[in-house]
Amino acid sequence: NKMKITLTTYQIADALKNDTNANWSYAGANALAEYLEELEEGTGEELELDVCAIRCDFYEYVSALEAATDKGWEPEASILDDDDNIRPDDEVAEENEELALKWLQSDSQVIEFDGGVIISR
Repeated sequence: NKMKITLTTYQIADALKNDTNANWSYAGANALAEYLEELEEGTGEELELDVCAIRCDFYEYVSALEAATDKGWEPEASILDDDDNIRPDDEVAEENEELALKWLQSDSQVIEFDGGVIISR
């Protein structure tokens, strides 16, 4: 027989954060905890908190661009505008972040949060 306990978002995030092999940021652990709760509610199935399996299934990045590049995507935003003038670096970076996010969402579960993204492997 097993005894079940219900964990709060904070307790789930804390368990994830305390997994020293995963290196979750606090914001990332919290976003992942909220995602897991929504998944449980959406499916109607109780989930078992298995931090090892979660560590194997999800990975945190500081940006969608970093995550997509890690998976082999190459930035596509043009450094030139329609008049062949060089665009500001932040404008190009912002477009590449948006393009990378769309690319990731086409084949991965993407959890966005303030400070980065978590993607399914």
